[in-house]
Amino acid sequence: MNETTTTPMMPAWRRETYGPADGFRLEQIPVPVPRRGEVVLRVEATSLNAGDVRLMLGDPLLVRPIYGLTRPKHPVRGMEVVGTVVAVGPQAIGAELGERVVGELVGGGGLASHVAVPASRLVPIRPDVTAEAAACLPVAGGTAWQALDLAGIGIRSDRSPDRDPDRRSDGTPGHRSGTAPAGGVRDDARVPRVLILGASGGVGTFAVQLAALRGAEVWATCGERNARLVEHLGAVRTLDHRRSPLAELPAGHFDAVIDIAGGVGLRELQNLVAPGGTVVLVTGDGGPVLGPIPRMLKAALLSIGSRRRIRPCAASPRPEILAKLLELVSEGRLTPVIEREYPFEEGAVALAHVEAGHTVGKVVVRGA
Repeated sequence: MNETTTTPMMPAWRRETYGPADGFRLEQIPVPVPRRGEVVLRVEATSLNAGDVRLMLGDPLLVRPIYGLTRPKHPVRGMEVVGTVVAVGPQAIGAELGERVVGELVGGGGLASHVAVPASRLVPIRPDVTAEAAACLPVAGGTAWQALDLAGIGIRSDRSPDRDPDRRSDGTPGHRSGTAPAGGVRDDARVPRVLILGASGGVGTFAVQLAALRGAEVWATCGERNARLVEHLGAVRTLDHRRSPLAELPAGHFDAVIDIAGGVGLRELQNLVAPGGTVVLVTGDGGPVLGPIPRMLKAALLSIGSRRRIRPCAASPRPEILAKLLELVSEGRLTPVIEREYPFEEGAVALAHVEAGHTVGKVVVRGA
């Protein structure tokens, strides 16, 4: 007697070619089988990023040899995922069957009911952290954390952003003894001043909060409609650099500039930091072929012999950082800003919303 084995199927939002979000279709595909070192998750939530849009479009062309020369290797988008482990592959260490976890996927796959992911990328979720909040952390939160590390903005030992000896009682910044000292030597005992360009997006809303938690005096740029939100997150001053040029700010005014928005010249950014300060480039500014590579090369040249360094931020999956972010969320000290949540059935609509740009915080798609 012949027995027929039925392959389990699952719903997934897919597009087999590079192109915009309106080309995604909800299809039935086989449920993944975990390979060595992998587990399979039943997805509870996935959040979408600007990186999803770039990979969806195959932009810049430079990434296509890695992610698919003529068509995407990962036709399902979504790189940040929360789910429950439902299958464990051989030698998969760090995630147990039935455990709720969060992590960054390899290339994508979150806009499906199930996804395979290396167990080494996953971190258990505390019971008091929602799936939607946790899904915002791996890429956006991790990038913000690593950018601040590159900028040299450290964690304060007293863990309190309110104890600023140079801030007036009304909350505005007062005199800081170390601002652009004549001898070019920074006073490390003072409160560092950080400028975050593009503070209302996914990475930016985390960067503002984390910088404030690390004891920095945070200035931030955003659109006028988002100024109150960014100030609530911890910025002492907001400005719209499209209306008020950054060149109007005093030279050497900041210890660090975190450029998430792009569109500002490197020399102008470099002029904003004090000697010994750092400009960190998070944005992928660049052309359709080489992407950010020419800008990164120029940044390296401008940094030669300069005490105002420009450093690209090439963030990578860091489970130890993700665990710290989850702890901050659990303690109520870090709050993911979620602009919209979509049901799974509207996955393509969610992608189109991110593709349109100007998302405030994060966009989350709930599991199927």
